[in-house]
Amino acid sequence: MMRILVTGASGLLGLNFALRYHADHQVSGVVHRNLLRNPPFHQIAADLTDPSSLEAVLEQTKPQVVLHCAAMANVDECERQPQRAFQVNVELPAALARAAARHGFRLVHLSTDAVFDGQRGDYTEEDTPHPLSVYARSKWQAEQQVLEACPQAIVARVNFYGWSLSGQRSLGEFFFYNLKEGKPVRGFTDVFFCPLEATQLADLLLRLVEKGAEGLFHVVSSQCQSKYQFGVSIARRFGLDESLIEPVSVMEGGLVARRSPNLRLRTEKLCAALGEPPPNQAAALDRFYQLYLDGYPQRVRSLADGRLTQSV
Repeated sequence: MMRILVTGASGLLGLNFALRYHADHQVSGVVHRNLLRNPPFHQIAADLTDPSSLEAVLEQTKPQVVLHCAAMANVDECERQPQRAFQVNVELPAALARAAARHGFRLVHLSTDAVFDGQRGDYTEEDTPHPLSVYARSKWQAEQQVLEACPQAIVARVNFYGWSLSGQRSLGEFFFYNLKEGKPVRGFTDVFFCPLEATQLADLLLRLVEKGAEGLFHVVSSQCQSKYQFGVSIARRFGLDESLIEPVSVMEGGLVARRSPNLRLRTEKLCAALGEPPPNQAAALDRFYQLYLDGYPQRVRSLADGRLTQSV
């Protein structure tokens, strides 16, 4: 049993990780703006961008592992508030990395596939990023600062979906809930990604820790697809009407920040570290569907206290 501190514990990955592993490990979750109602793990309310709060939380929990999920993750909001994005997405993980070097805990820092411009695809960990947005630039800066301060850290470039506290935090939920209500939606035919289901991502991250991995990893699915294809897959798996999904170009999306069109990431380094490939798209969707059948979305949303804002 490890003492694990999860930052951003009301966010999509943080909450899924804490719920999955609280019975097997001593899990503490830090929340900022989204207090949870009676979670089955130790909850701490703190603003970790305050250095004194960060040190107090580390002293209180004495973690062996810190899973750093907290981030300003709304891409368009980062464009509007670049200073806040830098504070949350760069300064905080850099401070955690320095603390990890001082105190000796294992740090797992979550980055993003969006550090690449998506002009080529098939990116390895050796390829030089070219971020297009404020969000992506802040995440790349964080990667560099984390590994400079703590080379033993794990930096994971990820893309994932799952069941969230608000029901609105992932692309999987977007397609499912809109299609379930018979609402037409758009799916980008020219944006490719390799998403994992959130609890599967949690499993892979913990396995990397257990195997003593260090450095930068692409922790994504072994297969990629367009966001339109992803939506169609959701519709078919849940028996919903796929004709409600309009295939469009990302140029028609009306988005504020530039998006990277081809985020196919190679996972050979991850495969070597784990001894097997990560889940493919069918396996990820099967997990998402099975959790739905098990009533998991309702259990997750029952933790909401009704005061939902963006998690930091």
